[in-house]
Amino acid sequence: MTSSLTQERLRTACEDLLRDARHPEEVTVRSITQRAGTNVGAVNYHFGSLEQLILSVGERVYLRLNAERLALLQEAIRRAHPEPASVDDLIVALVGPSIRWSLDPRSAYSVLRHMTAIAQSSGHPEVFRPMVEDIDHHLQFIPHFRRIAPWLSEIDVGFRISCLLGVRSQMTRNRQRTAELTGHELDLGDPNVVIAQVVAATAPMFTTPPFPHSNTVPNSSRH
Repeated sequence: MTSSLTQERLRTACEDLLRDARHPEEVTVRSITQRAGTNVGAVNYHFGSLEQLILSVGERVYLRLNAERLALLQEAIRRAHPEPASVDDLIVALVGPSIRWSLDPRSAYSVLRHMTAIAQSSGHPEVFRPMVEDIDHHLQFIPHFRRIAPWLSEIDVGFRISCLLGVRSQMTRNRQRTAELTGHELDLGDPNVVIAQVVAATAPMFTTPPFPHSNTVPNSSRH
């Protein structure tokens, strides 16, 4: 078995186990190597540690999620050209993949949840920081939201994107609270319902210009 093939089998085994695990502690070197059909020394040999293997798997899953997000962004741009992409399509591109993955038991979204937990408990959190704190793909949305809302500065749009991501996280990590707040009247297990509600709630951040002489926060680019 070649080195690259062994690495791929270890990554695949680790991802499968993390996807199915209730807690990341369930995924051990022994369980990974048994599933991959390799010896227990293969993890350290190819990745240096179990933590590094998990990081490699998390990065791979994260790249897949972001590829889907950016593909939706490009499709929204193409569909609207030469006009700006619609605010609904931009919001769906930004948060839709995470919401859909989080509601699909066949997806690898649980790998990302476990990654966050492992990073928080790791003795070397700096190893995970570049991936956990990555915003490069988020930054690509700023000019397109600005085309819709030219009265907003990049800072204003960035703040609104951060708020939108907070809504996304509420939908993916704490839907029970939302269920209780909405009287259990929404089917929060249906991604289409959840995404439609998120779009309806957040689109006005980018489509409602401030009224003259209102008490709204002024454009931060003027300071």
